Amino acid sequence: MRLKNVVTLVALGILTIACESDDVKDFEPLVVGDYQSGILVSNEGPFSNGTGTVSFISDDFETVESAIYNQVNNEDLGNIVQSIGFTEDKAYVVANNSNTIAVVDRFTFEKEATITTGLINPRYFISVNGKGYVTNWGDTGDDTDDFIAIINLTTNTVEGTIPVDFGPEEIIANANTIYVAHQGAFGQNNTISVIDAALDQVATTITVGDVPKALQLDAANNLWVLSSGKPSFSGEETAGSLAKINTSTNAVASSLDFTTTEHPNHLGYDGTNLYYTLDGAVYSISTSATSLPMEKTFDGIAAYAMTVKDGKLYTTDAKDFASNGSLSIYDLNTKEELMTFELGIIPGGIYFN
Repeated sequence: MRLKNVVTLVALGILTIACESDDVKDFEPLVVGDYQSGILVSNEGPFSNGTGTVSFISDDFETVESAIYNQVNNEDLGNIVQSIGFTEDKAYVVANNSNTIAVVDRFTFEKEATITTGLINPRYFISVNGKGYVTNWGDTGDDTDDFIAIINLTTNTVEGTIPVDFGPEEIIANANTIYVAHQGAFGQNNTISVIDAALDQVATTITVGDVPKALQLDAANNLWVLSSGKPSFSGEETAGSLAKINTSTNAVASSLDFTTTEHPNHLGYDGTNLYYTLDGAVYSISTSATSLPMEKTFDGIAAYAMTVKDGKLYTTDAKDFASNGSLSIYDLNTKEELMTFELGIIPGGIYFN
């Protein structure tokens, strides 16, 4: 097991001055974890067996470590590692098929607890007002048993549930309001649940485009919903869309539609523009735009996962879904590929620690 790197700052001159002024303060040791500054990538792992993992890349891009949870705790996370959610000092690693959440110190990755009951096909975690919320598909053969699990973050147990429409997936919060995208599990859905976190119940639902895949809040607190549309294999192919929701009224303020055969995915936001993927390319669009962009920002991009941060585009490539995937980083201004890192099997989530 890794030990925490402990750095104690002792400034003799400062202590002397404090004593002379009768203003002596206690100085707490500064605890720095091995994974405090950098990128965490959740790797789903093999679909049918084996375990998912978490990779770490330091913020100076000099250090790359694989399977850090196993390194620290000498045990596996389970199958499939779907996502990671965070509180101020903890990370919640969701293993979908194993129906578990590993609770770890987000900076050292030392395990603090494992949530093993009250979850059925868990997907994504978020914390709001001292509680955790996890989307659950329930039994994928039953469209009526889907729910949000409410996590007591002190005991790390499920203390309640909120019944919701089928296929809850990504989840995001705006103050005390939680928004849940209902992608539709193995089918298709077209709703957003609006949950009052004070009452822990659904306040209303919003109809959006088919198969809402991604959520982003902009600087004006508008909620953007990227929907992929129904795929051709569904037998009822529909167009993707990008909708803006006014979070004061919880009504769709505007919506931009793609063509019927266009199915966009992912959604990033850099404070000014939104970024999404479509047919091997990345497009950017201003939050004030009234039409979809025609020009590609990046082309020839494999993006199993995608996000943007601090002037950089981050994408993962799942390769053949059986061997190690990779993370590539690009400069948003120059469009230059900066570097690529080999990761675990099916890298599906990019997070910044």
